[in-house]
Amino acid sequence: MLKLAVFDLDGTLTDSSETIYRTAIQTFNKLGLKVNLPKNELDKRIGAHFGEIFEELGIKVDDLENYIEIYKSLYIHFIEYTTLYPGVTDLLNFLVEKEIKVALLTTKAQTQAEMILGHFQLKKYFNYIMGRRPNIPHKPSPEPLKIILTELNVNPSEAIMIGDTEYDSRCGKSANAQTCLVTYGYRTEAQLKNESPDYLVNSSSAIMRIFS
Repeated sequence: MLKLAVFDLDGTLTDSSETIYRTAIQTFNKLGLKVNLPKNELDKRIGAHFGEIFEELGIKVDDLENYIEIYKSLYIHFIEYTTLYPGVTDLLNFLVEKEIKVALLTTKAQTQAEMILGHFQLKKYFNYIMGRRPNIPHKPSPEPLKIILTELNVNPSEAIMIGDTEYDSRCGKSANAQTCLVTYGYRTEAQLKNESPDYLVNSSSAIMRIFS
């Protein structure tokens, strides 16, 4: 019986691709860097660390940590372009009513993750918020998920990792948790099927049915 739902953020709870893109471009502008970054190329890599994204796209950023710090400071200025996916609040209410613990696991920095949940008034639903933290590997490593399981005293078999990318499913599987991938995020259905998740769903209501 499932006792814990662990959610990814971007592409799972929030549609944030426009915010991410605008913030990334504005950060390059602040640094005086002329960069060709097509939005569709960034969109299909959402969920990866910027270092990995820039390396794949051949974008040179001398001081990545400085880029990320500027990016984090600018993000809130474009938050108006982010929306919750349909049914997210109903889903979280449903889980709380069923006394299912709820956690967030995102590659966004800890302060940024908390800020976004606060902006959408979602923090009250979460028993634990796990953003990217120093010296802790990020998804697809299972380490941050294992920390959540330990902190909430839940066995891996009683938890499910819910996300929209290969990073989420691989993280969940490596931690011996169940996995659920959503098709409305930033990967194609074919890509998601290749990950062989325990559940492949197309809506928040379909996630509810997993717990019914």
